[in-house]
Amino acid sequence: MTSVITLLTDYGLEDGYVAACHGVIAAIAPEARVIDVCHLIPSGDVRRGAAILSQTIPYLPKGVHIGAVDPGAGGARRAVAVEAGGRVFIGPDNGLLSWAMHASGGAEAAYEISNADYFLHPVSPTFHGRDVFSPVAGRLCVGLKPADLGPEVPLSRLVSLPEPTSQLREGSVEGEVVSVDRYGNTQLSIAAGDLAALGVRIGDTLGVWLGRRQLALPYRETFAAVPPGELVAFADSAGLIAIAVNSGDAAQRLGLPPGAHVRLSPSP
Repeated sequence: MTSVITLLTDYGLEDGYVAACHGVIAAIAPEARVIDVCHLIPSGDVRRGAAILSQTIPYLPKGVHIGAVDPGAGGARRAVAVEAGGRVFIGPDNGLLSWAMHASGGAEAAYEISNADYFLHPVSPTFHGRDVFSPVAGRLCVGLKPADLGPEVPLSRLVSLPEPTSQLREGSVEGEVVSVDRYGNTQLSIAAGDLAALGVRIGDTLGVWLGRRQLALPYRETFAAVPPGELVAFADSAGLIAIAVNSGDAAQRLGLPPGAHVRLSPSP
């Protein structure tokens, strides 16, 4: 089917968990190329994992894409393989894969991963990335069909995270914090085009409402356009507005966790 497997987890880099997944894949599909998307997702942070995978997927080759941010491992949640846009997404049915599937054109068919013939044995209830997702991905690379993995799942039954939203109102745009990266930059659900529709241009000043707080921030091309320690708004590499501190942590300074409501407008 394909010779590319991508891997996104919250396993970290301090232990051998990622290497174990690589080893399982290599034993089954030695010709497959494995691309590590990220292994530093905060533990159990499904939303952060979904954001990174969905924003990275347009730049990844079509292939098998494993997502293993799985706080429900060993519980009642099911494992799924979902076909979308010529790709196969493998992981827990907890919403982790939903935004990336949407970015790939939408789910076309889904199957419960329940055929134990394709697993490692014994299966650890807490390490499905190694014992379920990795061997399944390897076997898909050497000819297994997703339909062989288990019964079909109605697409309407797949778990989806609520999509981040933005809404243009008279003279302003409202959105939310989608994610916070390792630098403390806060990515909003507000696209650069939303600001353009309000007449905001690079070099202008933005009015920013964070709950009851109001700030005036420079809107620049990059965080480096302001002095160290200063706040700035800019369009990030995904085309979304981010708030940052040059050489600092905007999320910590402003107290902006994922999901926080934000409103932007041209500064008077």
